[in-house]
Amino acid sequence: MTSLDATVSPAEARTAIRRGDWPTTTTGIANGYAQANLVIIPENHAADFLRFCLANRAACPVLDVSEPGSFHPQVLGEAIDLRTDVPRYRVYEDGELVDEPADLVSRWRQDLVTFSLGCSFSFEESLLAEGVPVRHMAARTIVPMYRTTIPLIPAGPFHGSYVVSMRAMSPADAIRAIQITTDMPSVHGAPLHLARPELIGIDDIHQPDFGDAPVMEAGDIPVFWACGVTPQIALMNARLPFAMAHAPGHMLITDIPNHRLKYR
Repeated sequence: MTSLDATVSPAEARTAIRRGDWPTTTTGIANGYAQANLVIIPENHAADFLRFCLANRAACPVLDVSEPGSFHPQVLGEAIDLRTDVPRYRVYEDGELVDEPADLVSRWRQDLVTFSLGCSFSFEESLLAEGVPVRHMAARTIVPMYRTTIPLIPAGPFHGSYVVSMRAMSPADAIRAIQITTDMPSVHGAPLHLARPELIGIDDIHQPDFGDAPVMEAGDIPVFWACGVTPQIALMNARLPFAMAHAPGHMLITDIPNHRLKYR
């Protein structure tokens, strides 16, 4: 398997992923560049989903919307293929997960619209630059993600509750993290909640719904951000006949520098 790390370019990373040489998480790869969550749906549902994203921007910050049938995003970079440049995808039928393929070439349709949404991997780089440890990155695990009871604003058939990602931090680091991520609304912005996970419907912090078990040190508190898995829950609730997305932790690496996403 090709070795990808923080120093590779986005184009090099996408080439390796397209060849099938990197089937795992994209965390810590091509530092300095934004990664994106994907939601791929038929055009007749795209207007409703765009309204859903605008109403729930913390969970669904839109970076790009493709033309119907196009598998090339409009503003995310050169020579990106939305069908092949993510390590693992998800396929939904009638709201049920039916497959997790390595590419979408055989499933692509001319009526599909792709929404590329901002990802927390961008603000993690800013946290590290400011000396705030990101424990799952050091451990090379996927960030833990949890379903919550925080309601979303519905639009058309899309509805549900937030999914959050969690990073364990000291209280002092949590304060600094809030300050840093508040300036980055295009990649989820400030946390939604911290400490006391039971208040947002999380029964056992050591048993995430997605990703890996949390990495925590003595004195840490959990800090929760809106997560790009949220729209997948909304997809499942909408029970569309057909929809696709990225697999959690397996993102599209774009050519957009992270610093361009501040204050947007």
